[in-house]
Amino acid sequence: MTHDAPVDTRLPATRLPLLDVLRGAAILGTLMTNVWIFTAPGSEASVLQGAMVAPDPFSEPGGPSVAGIAETLFRFLSDGKFLSLLTVLFGVGLAIQYESAARRGAPWPGRYGRRAAFLFLEGTVHFVLVFAWDVLMGYAVTALLTAWLLARSERVRRRVMWAAGAVHVALISLVTLAALGRPDDAPVEPDPALVDLYARGGWGDQIGYRLGHAAGLRVEPVFTFGLLVFLFLLGVRLYRAGAFAPPPGGHRLRVRMARWGLGLGMPLGAAAALGGPDFFVLGRYGIVPLIAIGYLGLLGCALDRARLPRPLVGGLASVGRTALSCYVGQNLLCVLLCYGTGLGLAQRLGAGPWWVMGLWAGVSLLLVAGSGWWLRRFPRGPLEAVQHRVVGGPAALTAPR
Repeated sequence: MTHDAPVDTRLPATRLPLLDVLRGAAILGTLMTNVWIFTAPGSEASVLQGAMVAPDPFSEPGGPSVAGIAETLFRFLSDGKFLSLLTVLFGVGLAIQYESAARRGAPWPGRYGRRAAFLFLEGTVHFVLVFAWDVLMGYAVTALLTAWLLARSERVRRRVMWAAGAVHVALISLVTLAALGRPDDAPVEPDPALVDLYARGGWGDQIGYRLGHAAGLRVEPVFTFGLLVFLFLLGVRLYRAGAFAPPPGGHRLRVRMARWGLGLGMPLGAAAALGGPDFFVLGRYGIVPLIAIGYLGLLGCALDRARLPRPLVGGLASVGRTALSCYVGQNLLCVLLCYGTGLGLAQRLGAGPWWVMGLWAGVSLLLVAGSGWWLRRFPRGPLEAVQHRVVGGPAALTAPR
């Protein structure tokens, strides 16, 4: 193992409460985006037909409705932002694991390759059996590269980080320019066969669809690989810069993150949203990560000033400590509630928006209560315990205890 920054071996590797809260918020915030996939006609398949683009409330006959405005705000505040936050936090977790290994004098990456392989296997099972738009497989591959880079010099990491970011920006710029150059397309109607597949089809049929269309359904982690590398390494830099340290030093940095992330990102994100579908890729994969950094700073500042209710903080921390289990669990719950293999609520209740937002709130409350109940009885979440038993060390979406 090589070290380009000193590691204080006098300090034990402990959990950072702020990280648990942020991770919990990121998990539940990711569901704020995914819940629209579960409830859309055609569900997972609908994403390839543009279901992630929020409807324009101002195009409604008779003007915007309260429901339309509520859906637009809900989607704007969540779409991709918490997933970017989760990605940054994954990089933070890797940095903590690296320092923990340094304190013990253990080789790096050591057994981390086994953990990444196990995460990739978990993601593969999750993709096939539960949810087509899994993030774990992409995280596992990116984590392997980042783990290797952690043992390299800061100059190497900085060059890789900015090169990955530049490639990603060039890619989304080309996609946006291509979208602007196309004539306006008519709205794509959901494929009736795919709508029926998720409304009334069997579980085996849905698995068959995922396997048969894996190339298209797995395109996002390939398309965003540069962004994943950039955000992982950004998480490492933020952690080492003290962004998660106690006040006053950590607080000052979090204030700057909130000001820049929200002050610059929110207006740019609003402009992209108002620009319509042609700017969706630019907003979702270009501007959203900046807003995610603002969210990180804002939540951190709120915790510093004790502005959040203690039950909320405790609930988010419980979800954060069982992040992997809650991520898979929330998707499994939505499958059982929304698809025809379960209660079929998506077909019965339509696209919402009120019941869809209520579904998010209900599943989130269940995860908060369930994770708290579990942690009062066991030291790790269910999937975290399985991973610890199989490969040892901290779970993939958590930091060392």
